[in-house]
Amino acid sequence: MGRGAGAYEDLTPQQVLAALDAVGLTGDGRILQLNSYENRVFQVFLEGGRAVVAKFYRPARWSDAQILEEHAFALELAEAEVPVVPPLVLADAGIEAGLRLHGEPPTLASLGRHRWAVAERSAGREPELDEPGALRRIGRFIGRLHAVGRHRPFVHRHRLDARADGARAIALLTDGGFVTPAERAAWQASADAALGLTTAAFDALAPVATLRLHGDCHLGNVLWRRDGEHGTPHVVDLDDAMQGPAVQDLWMLVSGDARTMAQQLDELLAGYEQFAEFDQRERALVEPLRTLRMLRHSAWLAERWSDPTFPLNFPFFGSAAYWSQQTAQLREQIEAMSA
Repeated sequence: MGRGAGAYEDLTPQQVLAALDAVGLTGDGRILQLNSYENRVFQVFLEGGRAVVAKFYRPARWSDAQILEEHAFALELAEAEVPVVPPLVLADAGIEAGLRLHGEPPTLASLGRHRWAVAERSAGREPELDEPGALRRIGRFIGRLHAVGRHRPFVHRHRLDARADGARAIALLTDGGFVTPAERAAWQASADAALGLTTAAFDALAPVATLRLHGDCHLGNVLWRRDGEHGTPHVVDLDDAMQGPAVQDLWMLVSGDARTMAQQLDELLAGYEQFAEFDQRERALVEPLRTLRMLRHSAWLAERWSDPTFPLNFPFFGSAAYWSQQTAQLREQIEAMSA
C-alpha cells in the first residue's frame, strides 16, 4: 500500500493490515492467509476480537465495474434474506493518501496496484449429501438465489457462451504451446469434437433463458451451517458470478452414473422449484457444461502458470500424462454427449 507497496504475489501481513487500517478496520496483529488460488485472501482479527476476511483481487482479472456488479448482487441477495455473506461498506479513515473507494455504497477500495474488499468472517463446512434432505435444502437455497438473479441481467460480468468460451480455451492451450507435442494431435481432435457436440447441444435448445448466477456452485463453494437438527447452506463468495442458464448452478452438485445423477437432480429441483421455475430442457446441458468446464479449467491453469502458486499446487499440469488423461476424459464426454 502507501507504506512500502509490493507486488500482488508478495503481499505482506503489514501491507494487509495497512490496507484495513486505511478503511477504518484496525487489526490486532493476528492474520491468517486463507486458501485461494485466484485472489489473495486473509482472515484478520480486529481490535475488540471481531474477525473479517479481506480479499485482494488479482490484477487484470476483473474490471472495477465487474467487481462492483458482483458486490451489488451480493447486497441484493442479502437484502432478500438469501444466506450469502455480502461485502462490508467501507469508509476512508484518512490515513492513506491516494486511497479510492468505489461503488454506491462503497464496497471496493484501491490504492496503487492493489484492490480489496472486506466481509465478515463466516464459518461452515462442506455439505454432507447423505444427510436426509440435504439436496432438497440446497435446491431451495439456489432457487431463492435464482429468484433474485432473474430480477435484472448482469451488464459487465461474464456471460456464458459455450462456443466462444470453449474456442478461447482451446486456442489459448494450443497457441501457447502448453500441450505436449506427442499428445497434441489426439488432444486437439478430442477437444474439437467435444466442443462441437457441446455447442450443438446449446444450439438445439436455443433460445435458453439466462440469469445472474453464482457461477461456480460446486460443493466446495457451498458452506453448511448447523441449524437445529438440520444443516442450512450459504455461500461466502460470488467471485465467479456470471450470466448463464440456471442449470449451471445445479450440475456440479450431482455425481455418479446417469441414473444416480438424474435422481440427485430430481431431489435438487424438488427444492429449487419451490422458489423458481426450471426449464427441464436444460437437463440436456449437464454433460456439455461438464465438457466446457474441463476445457476452461485447463486454460485457467495455463493462464496462471506464471504465478508461482500454480506450479506448486498443480505439478501434474502440462505433463504428457496430464494431456493423455485429458484426452481420455474428453473422449468419455464425447460418448456421453452422443448417447
